[in-house]
Amino acid sequence: MSTSSPELECYDHAALPEVPITSLERHARSALPACLAAAGDAEPALLGELESVEVSLVDDTTIAAVHGEFMDDPTPTDVITFHHGEILVSAETAVRCASEHGHPAEREALLYVIHGLLHLNGHGDLSEPARGTMHAAQERILDSVWPLPDPENRG
Repeated sequence: MSTSSPELECYDHAALPEVPITSLERHARSALPACLAAAGDAEPALLGELESVEVSLVDDTTIAAVHGEFMDDPTPTDVITFHHGEILVSAETAVRCASEHGHPAEREALLYVIHGLLHLNGHGDLSEPARGTMHAAQERILDSVWPLPDPENRG
């Protein structure tokens, strides 16, 4: 069970205008209480015990290097979460995937931040049913802090 809410800070090491760091940080802070309330049981729930969470937007080269060093997979990925409260988000991946999903790159990056926060709160995604539970929680939280217009009402 969560005992407190950590400070959340975002840092931009990718400098892509499609993912404005100030707005991303504001949305991530809005999502934090819902992430704390959505405890999982697949991994240790550490989010409420952390004093701070640091989110860093990085490029694909940087995240691929970290992915290779810590997970023995030298390819770019969307998000990497460390139990000490560090979340790395690939801004380049967010830009690419956002167009595939039909929403802004900043919203895609926010999805990755929420995913990382849920990992820190005990959610896992390596097997079912944990993966399904985690993905349902992240979509629900994303839609609550950044709802998309109803598809029938889009331009």
